[in-house]
Amino acid sequence: MGPFAYRSWVEISLQQITENFRAVLAVVGPEVEVMPVVKADAYRHGAVEVSRALAAAGARWLAVSNVEEGAILRDRGITTRILVMADFLPAERAGLLEYNLTPVIHSLGDIAEWDRLAAGAGGEPRDYHLKIDSGMGRLGTRASAQEILDAASAAKHTRLEGLMTHFASSANYASPQTDEQSRVFEDVCSELARGGVNPPFLHLSSSTPVAYGRRGAWKRMVRPGHAIYGYVSQIAKGTAPPRLLDVRPALAWKAAVLAVKDLPAGALVGYGGMYRTTQPARIAVLAAGYADGIPHRLSNKGRVIAKGHWAPIIGAVSMDLTTIDITHCPPLAPGDSVTLLGSEGGISIDAQQIAKLAGTISYSVLCGIHARVKRIYMDERGS
Repeated sequence: MGPFAYRSWVEISLQQITENFRAVLAVVGPEVEVMPVVKADAYRHGAVEVSRALAAAGARWLAVSNVEEGAILRDRGITTRILVMADFLPAERAGLLEYNLTPVIHSLGDIAEWDRLAAGAGGEPRDYHLKIDSGMGRLGTRASAQEILDAASAAKHTRLEGLMTHFASSANYASPQTDEQSRVFEDVCSELARGGVNPPFLHLSSSTPVAYGRRGAWKRMVRPGHAIYGYVSQIAKGTAPPRLLDVRPALAWKAAVLAVKDLPAGALVGYGGMYRTTQPARIAVLAAGYADGIPHRLSNKGRVIAKGHWAPIIGAVSMDLTTIDITHCPPLAPGDSVTLLGSEGGISIDAQQIAKLAGTISYSVLCGIHARVKRIYMDERGS
């Protein structure tokens, strides 16, 4: 089949991802293990390619959400430690053993189940990390330290290698929740230590606590995700300490121009006629829409970069097409490209800016880029 033109594509710099990883390393120092999060296809940057680059840069751990994500990496030759942070579903537990993945356990009953599986597999004790629900109210155990000690001690074929928790409000410096969660976690760790259990890895921090220097929450391991791809969450409320981490986006998103046409004043554009030209206008129709990941909420209020100039989105973002006003841009023709996310001609737009316009979060913008959008790795092309 083919050849086919690219309708919409992302250009990803593996070198920039590597530089972001090294920036995190430099901030936390050599005593802290950095475990990049590559779940959700590495936030749509391509988990296999990103994992290879990170492993080559020295990452010894990677974090995924489920067994399938870990198995894909193993099948493609990734040999680092892989932590499965979310799923411990009955149907896939055998895959943890088959693919040498380390599970995060969220309930004491599942410690016994992991022990049963490990006993059947034979060999050395199998590691696991236990998640403490310190106040987020999602996954994780709220059991007492003594209950954890009893469950861990009874599991003779497994080893409690790590304890973790997840902050709910780390970008909100007006809220006491992060400090409260830290205290809950510290109390559990202290009680376990008095009982003779000292897991080698304690981890609480994702990108934001690293970037803003919550050093007490770094422990022996941190789990940066957003920062690896070039983003640090903006502080929602309160006053944060000076930011320590400098990272840059590794992904640019572009779309091809399908058509250019002139419209008279008073012309309606797109579904529902939600935009009407107030004067003669030149428009371009882009080969990307909400099926590709452009948020529908950018209808009539988003913008792209066309030949180094801002071009507003007019009318409704539709499934496969988006219309922009290029009246004040240099001439465009079918086959030319515009920038949906990235930099061009000295101006730029990133996922956080798009998210603000769309009323969402930057994670959603990146993860919303559909698989049908082609991935191009610029470093592999020598660009």
